Amino acid sequence: MSFADANQYLAAIAPTPLIPVQLRAGEPVIWCKLEFLNPSGSTKDRIARYILGKAWREKILKPGRWVVEASSGSTSIAMALACAQLGAKFLAVMPQGVSNERVLIIRAYGGEIRFSPREAGMRGAIAESERAAAELDAFLPRQFENEENADAHRLQTAAEIIAQMPGGKIDAVVSGVGTGGTLVGLYQGLAAGGHPVRPVLARPIEGEMVHDVECCSYAGGGAEFSCRIPGVIDCISGIFKRANLPGLIEVNVSDDDAIDTTRALIRLGFPVGPSSGLNYRAAVMSHAQLKNAEARILTVFPDRMERYFSTELFR
Repeated sequence: MSFADANQYLAAIAPTPLIPVQLRAGEPVIWCKLEFLNPSGSTKDRIARYILGKAWREKILKPGRWVVEASSGSTSIAMALACAQLGAKFLAVMPQGVSNERVLIIRAYGGEIRFSPREAGMRGAIAESERAAAELDAFLPRQFENEENADAHRLQTAAEIIAQMPGGKIDAVVSGVGTGGTLVGLYQGLAAGGHPVRPVLARPIEGEMVHDVECCSYAGGGAEFSCRIPGVIDCISGIFKRANLPGLIEVNVSDDDAIDTTRALIRLGFPVGPSSGLNYRAAVMSHAQLKNAEARILTVFPDRMERYFSTELFR
């Protein structure tokens, strides 16, 4: 066995668990995919493994070549881990203001970081990633536009869920939208597998203001930028905009409710981040809209709590 072959494990990862969760008596049971148990601690391992693996097989990505991605955290961490496995170099372009834990994790895997202006938000990071990729002749995964993002969940995550769900019945799938890959891919994969589910968009709000990006606190241009629910970005996902999601339900969840729910999940032993609290609370709230007391609702717990120790979640 060669040195390279001896160190590869990404292709041998077992399916993450799917379990029923009920936070409070009287609330519906929600089926939750524990994506925080992926190797780097988030569901983004799936898109890193799928997109970079495909580029590797097609000889687009080779040892020593740069990969550049705009990401506020979890995708950058997953890409850094995958590049470490493949022998590629990785540069994350992140808006100023992300939690220091994410920076430390990326650097621990050998990745490098370039910060874009905080006030430019994620769109500024995407523009900077394009410039950096041109400088380095790098491979750009383009997570917000690349349909392979949704394909990873359509072909892999959804198939796992169908095999794991007792009785094979699923009525709705719930997710916040960052890149859009999770909600779009799961909806498509479940529908193709014989489950005509209702898609549910979980959207964080502060009062009546819908948040735009997760890593900034700058208000300008008619948009309010939130630092409270990481990973959820409104109106930036090309994947979500292009998708056909008939019967889409939109559920607004207050930031306070999402964070309180996250803390309650942690106290039950689920080491999750704020987007898990958002997803779970939206799943509970969507149950009444389905008008079916026996409805089975599916969501994901996207990432782990350790990358949020310095944030509001743990104050």
